[in-house]
Amino acid sequence: MPLGGFTIKLARSGVQLEVAQDDTILEVLQAAGYDVPSSCEQGVCGTCETVVLEGLPDHQDLILSADEHAENRSMMICCSGALSSLLVLDI
Repeated sequence: MPLGGFTIKLARSGVQLEVAQDDTILEVLQAAGYDVPSSCEQGVCGTCETVVLEGLPDHQDLILSADEHAENRSMMICCSGALSSLLVLDI
């Protein structure tokens, strides 16, 4: 599972957070005090689906179709990482 080594920007507040090599986006958000929906934390339930406004996700979920992965409009933040250095999320 590709994790960490990129920055997330929360579009609603402008806050930027670093996602370290061994962390998930979900873990970083929770550690920073954000209450984001999650359940399985393995990319199979879809609870943590988050809209991507900018950047290129590295999709590791089992929910979205191949076409949805290619559109890069949303991602599961519990298990997916980034192929770009910055992801802007609708949070």
